[in-house]
Amino acid sequence: MNISIWQTTLVENFYPDNSFASKSVDDSAFVHAHKVIIPNAGAPSKVQKNRTVKPASVNQRTDHDLEYEIDELTTDPIYIPNIDTVELSYDKRNSIISNDREQLRNAAEENILERWGLGVPSKNVLFTTGTTEREAHTSETATGKRKCITKADLLKIMTRMDADNVPKEGRHILLDAYMYADLLENLSESDKWMFQNSADVQRGIVGNLWGLNVMTRSQVLRVKTDKSLLSWDQEAVAGEMAAALAWHDKSVSRAMGEVKMFDSTNNPLYYGDIYSFLLRTGGSVRRYDKKGIYLLAEAAK
Repeated sequence: MNISIWQTTLVENFYPDNSFASKSVDDSAFVHAHKVIIPNAGAPSKVQKNRTVKPASVNQRTDHDLEYEIDELTTDPIYIPNIDTVELSYDKRNSIISNDREQLRNAAEENILERWGLGVPSKNVLFTTGTTEREAHTSETATGKRKCITKADLLKIMTRMDADNVPKEGRHILLDAYMYADLLENLSESDKWMFQNSADVQRGIVGNLWGLNVMTRSQVLRVKTDKSLLSWDQEAVAGEMAAALAWHDKSVSRAMGEVKMFDSTNNPLYYGDIYSFLLRTGGSVRRYDKKGIYLLAEAAK
């Protein structure tokens, strides 16, 4: 007679690395508000050499306000029949609670990432320049070839940051899995040695190139041919392009609340337990002048 044996350990789901979000200004103390307002200083006073007209004219400074709203994310309620708590050899309840919490946090991190991407002006969207090419990878709908990323493209990001007077410390770039692999392939052996020796795995940094702390995630962002952001919950388009995000950690904000669990155990209508989760989150570009945040999109071949 054949015997089936249930193992007691459940194979759990994988989730992407979301350590990028910590490289930003933390607004989580305000996550219970409806809206967060970030005041920005206006232009400084003009400087005149060897002033001859006195008294000098007096002006007022006009400051600017940036604001963003807090989103409320919720999971679909999930039902656990009573029989699952009795017959199964593994703890399904703990697995569901753990997975749904992680899925909610992951959705919140993606929401923050897209909020940052939405704040990038078109003038700060750069394109890859590699001579090698690869098939578009962001969706099955995306078609055609894309130019691979090179170390010279990261040098362009560094140059733009230098031109915008972005502080040297705190510069980061987030690459998706394919763009990261293409970058590694473009590096010489000596480049790879220096790059990998500058890694700080505990902080999620896989290396440093041209002063940019390189981080990776399974997917980052995607843009349309007009440089506008295409959210991951929007329908894919043929010409979409994968995009890396480069930023300075003082140019963006994150707000992340605690995961709240709702439960109805021993529910008399369902003869089992019902759980759901809620999390409040948000994020934004912090600067009115949009300096310190850029997109690097894979150019269509």
